[in-house]
Amino acid sequence: MSFAIEDIAKTLGEGRKSKGLSQRALSTLSGVPQSHISKIEAGEVDLRLSSLIELARALDMELILVPRNTVPAVQSIIRAAKPAASPDSAATIKARGELARLQDAIDRKSWNPGWKDQVEQFQRVARDLQHWPLTLDQLQTVRDAYKELNKPGNQRAIQDAAKTLQQLRNHLAHRRPVDNAPVRPAYTLDEDDNG
Repeated sequence: MSFAIEDIAKTLGEGRKSKGLSQRALSTLSGVPQSHISKIEAGEVDLRLSSLIELARALDMELILVPRNTVPAVQSIIRAAKPAASPDSAATIKARGELARLQDAIDRKSWNPGWKDQVEQFQRVARDLQHWPLTLDQLQTVRDAYKELNKPGNQRAIQDAAKTLQQLRNHLAHRRPVDNAPVRPAYTLDEDDNG
């Protein structure tokens, strides 16, 4: 394996570990099979670009091409921008495991095809929550959503679980109380009256 690929595989492995994710949880987030992630990190397989992009994005990274003569400057900026190592809290690591378990549970169930939108919304919100640091109370919210999902009456259960997670995501994204207030858009396309 070339040095560049070895370096990328090492970076992906370190990124996964720093997020407190197992290879299985990363697989759930990225859609790349766990066995392939294992081979990539061990240097046993060449990376496909599509796999690399999905893994990088699941780890809050981006791929960029830069002119060769600017690589030292870009690397310097990246080193300066890295925060001091601050491992995620135990609650965040446990919550990520719970979210992966939740996604596995929803993937294993047989859902009515008419519920596709609710299932996709649930999966999207659970995936979004993987990127937020969580407190013990928020970990309990994730566990409550898992319990709701396993209640009989699947469509209502998935709607309730998705709503619970959506409220938590909104709280984290907008720093507002978890309630039924309307979702505030991150940006608008309206022009500013001031020109």
